[in-house]
Amino acid sequence: MNPVRNSNDGVKLKNMVSKISNGVKLVIVESPTKAKTISKFLSGDFKIESSYGHIRDLPKSKLGIDVEKDFQPTYVIPTKSRKRVNELKKDAEKAKEIILATDEDREGEAIAWHLVQALGLNARQISNLKSQISKIKRIAFHEITKKAIEEALKNPRDIDLNLVDAQQARRILDRLVGYELSPFLWKKVFRGLSAGRVQSVAVRLIVDREKEIQTFVPQEYWSIIATLSTCHVDVPRQRGTLESFDAKLIKKDGKILDKFAIKNKQKADEILKDLRGAEYKVEKIEKKESRRTPKPPFTTSTLQQEAANKLHFSAKQTMMLAQQLYENGFITYMRTDSVNLSEDSLKSVKEVINKNFGKEYSLAEARRFKTKAKFSQEAHEAIRPILPESAPSSLKTNLDSGQYKLYDLIWRRFMACQMEEAIFDSTTVDIVASSQASVVGYTFRASGSVIKFDGWLRVYPEKTTETILPQLTENEILKFIKLTANQHFTEPPPRYSEATLIKALEEYGIGRPSTYAPTISTIQTRNYVAKNVQRKFAPTETGILVNDLLVEHFPEIVDAGFTAKMEDDLDEIAEGKKQWVPVIKKFYGPFHKNLEEKYRDVEKQNTDEKTEEICEKCGRPMVIKHGRFGKFLACSGFPECKNTKNIK
Repeated sequence: MNPVRNSNDGVKLKNMVSKISNGVKLVIVESPTKAKTISKFLSGDFKIESSYGHIRDLPKSKLGIDVEKDFQPTYVIPTKSRKRVNELKKDAEKAKEIILATDEDREGEAIAWHLVQALGLNARQISNLKSQISKIKRIAFHEITKKAIEEALKNPRDIDLNLVDAQQARRILDRLVGYELSPFLWKKVFRGLSAGRVQSVAVRLIVDREKEIQTFVPQEYWSIIATLSTCHVDVPRQRGTLESFDAKLIKKDGKILDKFAIKNKQKADEILKDLRGAEYKVEKIEKKESRRTPKPPFTTSTLQQEAANKLHFSAKQTMMLAQQLYENGFITYMRTDSVNLSEDSLKSVKEVINKNFGKEYSLAEARRFKTKAKFSQEAHEAIRPILPESAPSSLKTNLDSGQYKLYDLIWRRFMACQMEEAIFDSTTVDIVASSQASVVGYTFRASGSVIKFDGWLRVYPEKTTETILPQLTENEILKFIKLTANQHFTEPPPRYSEATLIKALEEYGIGRPSTYAPTISTIQTRNYVAKNVQRKFAPTETGILVNDLLVEHFPEIVDAGFTAKMEDDLDEIAEGKKQWVPVIKKFYGPFHKNLEEKYRDVEKQNTDEKTEEICEKCGRPMVIKHGRFGKFLACSGFPECKNTKNIK
């Protein structure tokens, strides 16, 4: 990919060369907060400035992609960024060195490349001015610390054009789908609709789940519970044990009963009749020690899921807070799919665990986790606190409420992943019930467990069922208290929450962790889905309407497998294994051809619903129409009468 060049770059570069001998080193990052944090670690030889995010993008008013010439994009500097670009140009002319220190992911790499273009710093032209080969440097780091920044300055690199190509390919793909498919929806359904390469698949997941729920037929089943107690009432009870305990029926005549073995009340009553007057005897007691290992440190995806589950944060809110924590130097880079941890961090966390919790909680050898993501870069790290010794309580005055809660979650997860396993003592008791009135044998089972050593649960508590059974012995006759038959019904699959939707997107390979938050935000903004009071997603009528149209006429656009394959192609572009133009060409040809056919073949969708209400302006009947923000009433005499109003 050839950088876009300005015709007067050469003149600017010559002027710049004449001024650099006494200049400072200009460091450019994306955000003012990041610039402020970095300035704490660099001396007066450096001037740290921010680009305030992206400084170039595709134009808003037109496609901005030449589909006839290998999909070459036309980038523009938005009005809001022009003043900033001019200021950075002046700083660059005076600098003796320009250091691009944007984030280390594709987005950050693209911002660095766009800075080179917008500021007239074409690297090839500079290299022709023999003395200025080292004028521009690209550095990257995944934590904002003095050590990390100094190490990055010692090891500058070139801009990774493979990463830039991958980001540009994603942007072009999304623009092609959005700008070409959205007008089709306006013409065939109604204005204000939009489609997106990833967002439409996310909407389909939610719509398909809703249809599963609506068509679900509950299935009845029953369980039989025996409430029993030991006959040794003179034996003191252990702490936490109950006077009685429950055992569930699991076998009949030695055969295991499956979930639907007792289908109805009649079957349950037959068993209750068989067990009338039965004797309950302990047949077998099995005791064993079980262990639970902590989960890996956070990746972008697992952080979004856990913050949704434990803190009720949206993915967008989580990423905003994580960005703030990163830019202020509290955590490592928050866009990562790696669970790798640096050796320095492992050494530091071991010392903190020894000091704060005791050596019995510390590992003899660090626990290392294997990243499952196909194209993960192991050189990157998981999300962790920069300084493990900085406990959340010590930072409470430095963080707002949301930042504190998220930092606390990240810190605890990191601590836990390097602590000893939690150990449980588990007991399983099988109890035989026999009755003179029945020749059928029944087996009940009771289970109990108790935490023997809390290990990592001490710092990262999770729900555990701690039930301690009374002291029992094999062949012991138990005291019968009562027998209960409970009716149950199978339940439909649950609606997606933010956490489960992110998990599904990740499992299907749709999008990437950095895209989950904007995708979920977009489908809500477009009014395709909405959250209910339980914070679960349900599709709106508009969402169902658009999804059904896309499924019928553009199946590949809303196909999870097809979209996942496209993500793999983007990853291979980032790895330098594929070129971006052929990937887009392979997608665009069939897509555009199908779109042209659908413009001819698909009729305008009549979504109007008749009502008995009369238009007060012209006397014609009012109809219910669909709009981007839901239903509304409109006169059926449109366009002669344009009367509209809200539905009461």
